[in-house]
Parts: sequence; structure tokens; C-alpha cells
Amino acid sequence: MSEFISVPLKKPTDVVIVKPLKNVIDSAFNSADKHEDFTEQINELGKLRSTAIWRVFEKYESSLEVIYNYYDQLVALETKIPPSEVQIPFKWKDAFNKGSFFGGRISLTISSMAYERVCVLFNIAALQSCVAASQSTDTDDGRKLAAKLFQQSAGIFNHLKTTVIGAIHQDPTPDLHPDTLGALSALMVAQGQEIFFHKAVDDGMKDSIIAKVASQCEEFYAECLKAFQKESLRQIWEKEWLPIIAGKQAGFHALAEFHQSLVCRANKSVGEEIARLNKAIDLFKIGQQRWKPSAFADQLSRAQRHLEEAKKDNDFIYHERIPDVKNLEPIPRAAISKPLPMPPRLSANFKDLFENLVPLAVHQSLSAYEVRKNDLVTAEINKLRESTQLLNSVLASLNLPAALEDTHGETVPPSLAEKAEHICSLGGIRKLENMIRELPELLQRNKEILDEADRMLAEEKQSDDQLREQFKEKWTRTPSEKLTETFRVNASKYRELINNAISADKLVRDKFDTHKLGIELLSEGPTVMQASIPKAMNGGTSAHESVAASSLRQLMEQVETLKAERDTIEVELKSATTDMKDKFLSALSQDGAINEQALSVETLGKVFGPLQMQVKDSIMRQESLLNEIQSQNTTFCHEKSGGGAEQKREKVLKELAAAHDAYIELTNNLEEGNKFYNCLTQNLLGFQNKISDYCFARRTEKEELMKDLTQNLSRGTAPIPAAPSHHQQTSDVRKDAPPRPPPPNVSAPQQQQQQQSGPLPYPVYPSGMPVPFGAQPNAPYPVQYAPPPIPNCYNPYATLPYPTQPPPHPYPGAYQTYANYPPTYPQYPPQQNPQYPGQ
Repeated sequence: MSEFISVPLKKPTDVVIVKPLKNVIDSAFNSADKHEDFTEQINELGKLRSTAIWRVFEKYESSLEVIYNYYDQLVALETKIPPSEVQIPFKWKDAFNKGSFFGGRISLTISSMAYERVCVLFNIAALQSCVAASQSTDTDDGRKLAAKLFQQSAGIFNHLKTTVIGAIHQDPTPDLHPDTLGALSALMVAQGQEIFFHKAVDDGMKDSIIAKVASQCEEFYAECLKAFQKESLRQIWEKEWLPIIAGKQAGFHALAEFHQSLVCRANKSVGEEIARLNKAIDLFKIGQQRWKPSAFADQLSRAQRHLEEAKKDNDFIYHERIPDVKNLEPIPRAAISKPLPMPPRLSANFKDLFENLVPLAVHQSLSAYEVRKNDLVTAEINKLRESTQLLNSVLASLNLPAALEDTHGETVPPSLAEKAEHICSLGGIRKLENMIRELPELLQRNKEILDEADRMLAEEKQSDDQLREQFKEKWTRTPSEKLTETFRVNASKYRELINNAISADKLVRDKFDTHKLGIELLSEGPTVMQASIPKAMNGGTSAHESVAASSLRQLMEQVETLKAERDTIEVELKSATTDMKDKFLSALSQDGAINEQALSVETLGKVFGPLQMQVKDSIMRQESLLNEIQSQNTTFCHEKSGGGAEQKREKVLKELAAAHDAYIELTNNLEEGNKFYNCLTQNLLGFQNKISDYCFARRTEKEELMKDLTQNLSRGTAPIPAAPSHHQQTSDVRKDAPPRPPPPNVSAPQQQQQQQSGPLPYPVYPSGMPVPFGAQPNAPYPVQYAPPPIPNCYNPYATLPYPTQPPPHPYPGAYQTYANYPPTYPQYPPQQNPQYPGQ
């Protein structure tokens, strides 16, 4: 009678998880944890998986702790990395399908860590049933362990019943169907109750208690039998399972009647005793017919002896009427076995391998905070730079401070000579020409990577369409256009960025061409420059010694002071940091949720509020300063005298001063543009890798589906259930992946920001690439997919032809534009990203 049913295990396949998982962590957490190296932990997880998924087939109690540990690692990792982002094609075979002569087993492959977790959890429940079934019911320790494991197994199957569909987002294999899991849970509960029955008997409990336990056990097996006999499930079970369940259902009904008859014997209710014994004997025989002749043999023999004794006593002593068994009071039930809820941790000695990896909610909040902070910092820095450019432009148009220094009209003004020496020290015009020549090569490299990604998507779709046309309705996998919608949307956004880069590069070249002659002259140095500047006829110095000239010199000193203050403010804006990780972790542990927006606004106000006030004050002081400069310069110009030669000289001096400012701005723009192109290459390579691995997974899936279709057609059977759909692409690099360009040198020279530089076309800080329109944060892949962030550097890709005002960019707030004079571009609000709640 103590024969228990154990659930077969799902058979896994070996997969490489180290490189894909490392790629995901490196790409998804490159901003928050770039200082961390998780290679050792990832390797440890790979070893743990290999041990856990195969150790279960030994079916030892010690195997449970190994697979518990692996499952807990998966659960912990899922809180830090989106399950669908781990693009590893996990393949698991159906636990009940034995295959056929033609080979093959029903299997399902899904590139999601959630699917791996579900299958591992199924095997945990199955292994628990195997270990429990192997325990001896003759010892107290064996019964205790068996009861515990059967109830835990029931709880796991019950948990999977309600969560499996939401985890994998498609039709599962038969063993993971909710009806199957519900039936298995009922079976484990019934077998757990059976263990408690044996304990009650061996402990010599009262017959009334034993009858209640047996009656409930019969009820559990009746529910289990009903679930197992569903038409959709009958064919998947082992052939001996239904007879065992049906036999035990009748047998435990008989045992309940038998032990209740013993209660009647103790109460001298001989008539009821005989009725219950008759019922018990009939049920024992039914149980033997359903299961096997040897089942319940001892209990049947004992019941028959008791019946003979009871009849003899009644005939000679009591003479009671034998009641109809249908009129007897039902036996009360005592439900002891029940599905145990899933604990937070299965392993007793769990240690999170990735404890230093911030949870996903915290990482999203940190990313959203960085976007808010970067938008604020970039906006304030741009205000300063636009104001400084306006100030430089006005001074250049007035030929200040050179006009104050040009006292004899023959030598080069000291301020202009200093600018010429500065340009020579930076490399002169040759440096700009070399950097401009590099732009087409950098641009072409990024275009080629994106073109290759588009080609792979088109090729995969063409193959899928051809096979769908060939096999018609038998080709059941998800169409390519549904899976690649996000890829195509983001590829078009990358393409739009590259097209905008072409416009930005043209603006750089146009500005260079405009000031090329002046830059060439400045690059020759003060000596050569002096011969090229027209000489003034009037060498008098009376105007330069006037009150207006003196006032202008004081105003120029105030200008230099203002610029120095702005340099300091800009440095403080860039260097202001706050450790938001601890704040978000604290909020997550206290409330279970993070109000990122409230925390970000509060922190940004405290950190940057005073600096924003300094920026506002600096801009207001500049307005009054410019008014005073223009007023004093008008007086100074009236006091000066000279003819056409002096006007020509002053015009050339103005052009040279403007050329110096343009040189500084172009140098900064080109260096940051070079840095951006290299960063963009890295992100495009990651984007291409994901598409390459998606195509690899689809190709593997195609081959499996074609093999199954061929086998089914050869047997003349119906097609297999819906084929797996690789919802995302693996991040591991495949052997057949397309050749990739060599890694670029992403380092750029550290260029000191000059006082004269205007607002650059490249944003100072990174910003995440937005999720396409219509994306839902809780939707299954592919809508949920978010690509790698745009390069963590300046970005020229949000520009339109100079000097028209640009329309809103597809990534508002993430990228800045080339500035015009006077600056008129508005500040756009930050892009709302559904991946980052609260932004």
C-alpha cells in the first residue's frame, strides 16, 4: 500500500551562460556598476547550473540543496536584471513525453531567464516527490521527511500553476500546462495525507482520529483522480498512475470505514459496525480490482475476521438490526496535508553571488536620476556658454580689448598676439584640418555597422516568409515582423541620429571655411600676422588716454572676472555628485517601491539650487555690463580719429579675434565629436550583436521546427504544438556572426574649456535611448526591450542646418544643438521613458 508516485524530471540541455550574462551586465549596468567586475561570479553561476541541472537525476536528498541554491540565484538575479534581457536559448524537454521510434521529444526553447527559472522549479518539485517516495514509512524520520517534501512539492506545483503562463508568455509544453500542474499538486497533497495516515496508525492513535485522516485521504485521492481523468491529460500520464490513484481512493475509503467500525465496536454499536465492515470489505476488493490483487490484503483479511466476530456476537448476544450503509453518518475528515507556500529562499545556506549588483528598480531609478541631473546640468552649462558666446561676439564686433591696446597702429595688439600664440600652441590650422578629415571615416564606420544590422534583419525575415509560404498553417512560430518591431524602430532612430550627424558635420565645416583665412593668419604667429594687418595713418594716443578708454579697460577687467567665475561654476556643476544608490536602496527596503521623481527633485534642488542662482546672477550682471561697454565704446569711438586705413585695420583685427573664438569652439566640437563617434560605434556594435544573436536563435529554432515537421509528416500525424519563439536575441557572440570593425580608440584628449567657447553641439552627459512609442513597461518582449544607451559623451546628432531653428528632436532633452548667434534654441523637456518609472 505504501507505493508512492514520483514525478519525472524535465531534461535540460547544456547552454553557455557566461558570455551572454556578462554582456548583459556590462551593457545594462555600464553606468551604475562600471567599476564592478562580475566575471568570477558569472563563472561560478555557470558551474552551479551545470551541477544543479544534472545532479537532480541522482534523486538523492543531497541533490536538493544544490538545485535549491541555483534556483535562489536565479530569483535573486531576476530582481536585478530583466529576465527577458538574458538572451540565452534555454531548451527543456517535456517531462512526460517519451518520444517514439522516429526519435525526438517534445521540447521548448525560450530565450528568457524566467523560463529557466520555471523549469528548474518544476524539477525541484519533481525531485522532492522522488526523494519523498523513496523514504521508508516504517520510521519516524522517513515519514517526517516524506510528508514535508510532498507538501512542499504540492506548494511548488500550485505556485507554477498560476505563474507559468505569465512567465513564458506562450503555450508551454504539456508538463507545464496549468491543468497538469494542478493535477500534480493534488497528487502530492493526497500522498502527504497518506503519510500522516501511516504515522497515525504507527503511533497508535485513536481509531476515530485514524478514520478522520483516512476519510480525508480518500477525499484527496478522489479529487486527484478527477483531475487526472481529464480528457486533455489522460494520455500524458504513466500508464500505471491512474490505477494506483483509483485503487488508493477506494482503499482509503475502505480504511476509513474499517477504523470507524472499530469505534462502533468500542461503543457496542454492533449493527453499525457490521454495516461499515461490509462496506469496507467491498471497497477493499474494488481497490484490488483497480490496482493490484495484493493491495490492502492485510487490511482486507483483518476486516473479514472482524466481520465474522461481529456477526457471531450479534446473532448470539445483541440481535441488532443492520442499518443501510447509506443512512449512516458520514465520517468526519481531518485535513492535515496541504500545499506549503513558496518560501522567499529555498536554500538554507544561500549567499547571493551578485549581491553587489544593484536591484533593477534601483538601477532604473539611478538611470532616471542621471537623466534628470544631466538635463539640468547641461541646461545650466548651455546658459553660461550661450551668454559667454554672446559676450565674445559683442566684444569682437567692437574690436575690444584690441582697440584699447592699438595705440600706435603699427604693432599687433598684445591681446591678439597672445591669442595667436595660444592657437600655435594648440596645433594651429593643421590640427583642425586633420580632425575634419577624420569625420567621414568615423561616420562611414557607423553607417556600415547599422547597414549590416538592417541586412541581417531583412535576411531573417525573408527566410521566415519563404518557409511560412511553403508550410502554410503548419509553420506555427511567431512571424519575424512581430518580434523585430522594436529592432526596426530603434534602427530607424539610430539612422536618424546618423543623418543628423551629417548635418552637424556640415555645420562644423562651414564654420571652418568661414574663418579659415583668419585661423591661417593666427597660426603663423604674431610676427607674420603683423605684416598682414593694415597700418593706421594716425598714431596718436590721445583717445587711448581718455576717460572713456580708462572706463573700458576697467570694464574689460570685469569681463575677465565674469568669465573666470563662469569657469568655476561650470566645474562645480560637472563635479557635483550625490550618492543616490543608498537613498534608493533605503526607499526600496522600506516601502517596496521607489518614488524616484520625488527623491530626484528633492536632491537636485538641494545640490544644484545654489548653483542655478549663481548662473542666473551671472547672466543678469552680463546684461548691465554689456550696456555699459556699448555706451563707453560709443564715446571712445567719437574721440578717435582716422581715415579709411584705420577702419580697414580695425576690421581685420575684428575678424582675427572672431577667428580665434571660432578656433577654440571648433577644436572642442571636433574632439568631442570624435569621442562621440567612437562611443556610438561601441553601442552600434552592441546593437548589431543583439540582432546577430537573435538571428542565430531564430535559425536554430527554424532547424528544430523543420525537423519536427518532417518527423510528423513522415508519421502522418498532426503537427506538434506551437514552436518556441525566441522573443529576444542572445548577447553571446556566435561563430557565424558578421565580421566586426576593430574596437575604436574611445579615448579623446582632455581639452580645457576656454572662456570664449560657445555652447557645444555635443551634450555633456549621457542619456538613455528612449523606448519606442507605444511600449508598455509590463508587456512581454519585444515591446519591453530597451536598447543599449547612447554614447556617454557629447552628441552632434541633434542638429539641423545652420542657422535655422530645429524642430523637436526624437530624443528631446538628451542632445544639444549647435548654437547660433544670438542663441535662440529652446530647452526641450526630458523624454518620458516607460522603462524608468517616475521619470
